[in-house]
Amino acid sequence: MERKLNRISKDTCRTIGYARVSTEDQHLDLQINALKLAGCNAIFEDRGVSATAKRRPGFERALSSLQAGDVFVVWKMDRAFRSLKNALNILEEFENRGIEFRCLTEDIDTTTPMGKCMYQIRHVFSELERNLIRERTKAGMEAARQRGAHLGRPKKLSHPQIADMLGLLQSQPGITPAQIAGQFGVSSRTIYRALSQFANVKEEPVINTGSSA
Repeated sequence: MERKLNRISKDTCRTIGYARVSTEDQHLDLQINALKLAGCNAIFEDRGVSATAKRRPGFERALSSLQAGDVFVVWKMDRAFRSLKNALNILEEFENRGIEFRCLTEDIDTTTPMGKCMYQIRHVFSELERNLIRERTKAGMEAARQRGAHLGRPKKLSHPQIADMLGLLQSQPGITPAQIAGQFGVSSRTIYRALSQFANVKEEPVINTGSSA
């Protein structure tokens, strides 16, 4: 879906927004309002589409609509990109096409040299943080099994998702279980159940880079 906010000519540089939620019952209002305030001329949307989905129609339409001189804006990095590699590949494509990029919540703006640098640094450390958390969570679970503990999996959450959830709690201290539940498309009860089962299996502190990508 595309929301056209202003009527503009083809030779005018535009600000194009993109918003996504993983489940149909989640709301886009927060993202849409932020993108409007950022001056977006048009906003493309995906509802009920996960970041890892092979096809994201709204995202694909947004990319194909971009022209040289345009600025592509997202509310948060994980709304648009599946991984560090995916993000850097798209940024390289933007550079080749003369398109700039902004992320509103992470203060990234590739219209400036420092913004381009921060984009890459934050993604590198964010990817490292997720990998470390996943690795330590798996190691902790294996150690618990060897001690004879039985570790079940909370319904609707895979072990990699649980690792990512624990990473969110450590990298974003102010985030609530309800907010995490919204991001993963599950109930708050599922999040609390996962926390009670897995919160104490990690054996080492995790590097906190301050990034939420």
